[in-house]
Amino acid sequence: MTIQYDNLTFRVVGGDDGELPVARYHQDGDLVWAEFGGGSVRRGSLAGTCAPDGVLRLAYCMVLAGGELVSGRCVSTPTVLDDGRIRLSEEWERYGPHPAAGVSYLEETR
Repeated sequence: MTIQYDNLTFRVVGGDDGELPVARYHQDGDLVWAEFGGGSVRRGSLAGTCAPDGVLRLAYCMVLAGGELVSGRCVSTPTVLDDGRIRLSEEWERYGPHPAAGVSYLEETR
């Protein structure tokens, strides 16, 4: 499966759309990066690489609404939905004074 992430937009699955960050992805070869924001995230960015199977390995940083700084890494595995959109299963790890780990799901918006 070859996936081209350039100019795709993703949003976290669940909750009120107005409260969830939106991310716009860019790609040049295996290099992938994105900007995101919305809801409790004032500004965020991520950068990493895309494997031939579409799996993303990324580092991220963001500034939350209260001014907190968050950084971490994630591995995002794509699935193509029945309607052709991409769903990312994102295994993430957060560093810093409040470390955490978990799984989030993002879906391509159209």
